[in-house]
Amino acid sequence: MVLQNNTVLITGGSSGIGLELARQLSKKRNKILVCGRTLCKLERAKKEIPSLHYLQCDISKPEECEKLRNWVQTDHAECNILINNAAIVTRKNFYKDEKAIRHAESEIATNLMAPIRLAKLFSAVLQQNKQPSIINITTGLAFVPRATYPFYCATKAALHSFTKVLRSQSQGRNITISEVMFPVVDTPWHDGNPPKIAITPEEAVAEMISELEKGKEEIHVGKVKLLYLLSRIVPNLAFKKLNSLAEQ
Repeated sequence: MVLQNNTVLITGGSSGIGLELARQLSKKRNKILVCGRTLCKLERAKKEIPSLHYLQCDISKPEECEKLRNWVQTDHAECNILINNAAIVTRKNFYKDEKAIRHAESEIATNLMAPIRLAKLFSAVLQQNKQPSIINITTGLAFVPRATYPFYCATKAALHSFTKVLRSQSQGRNITISEVMFPVVDTPWHDGNPPKIAITPEEAVAEMISELEKGKEEIHVGKVKLLYLLSRIVPNLAFKKLNSLAEQ
């Protein structure tokens, strides 16, 4: 994959990994489009990256996904890469959380249904242009779940499965389907208290871009490589080890 001179749409691109993607890809002469729910974060990202184009929208809502597609079709019709990055998480005990079902529905809508819906809405738009590609961002927790995230890991495991099927069904079509699985990354996600094993967003995104440029379609960043192997060889031990680290 040539990651230069593209028009790239990044969901959840105003902070964290999404913003770092915008930084690094903009330096490689790509036109960057981002969307997010919070206007002040989008405006802050625009101040940092003046060439950025943004749209405020909530991709958990079907009509907002259509609004995003229409904006791109009308104002940025040359868009050829979609990065499904936006995600939310609930850190609650399932039994103690009185709003558990509401939280589950919200995470499924944002983390799973939105990437599926956007893949459907954008595939025709992307394929009108050179080097069309959909890149889904998931996590090593798709292999080994973290016990404090009752729904997040399930949504990412489902997105991992969908991405593999979509890649298979895209054979013979003019579109590339990739997945990037991140380890723990030091972002605002952790509310200023990231685990000791967290890597920087700069490291995570640099490795992602390097592997995409090599043509990799399923990318295990950092320690996801080890987590994947452990999940296949000793799954129970992998689960216990991961969750003991998470508590430190």
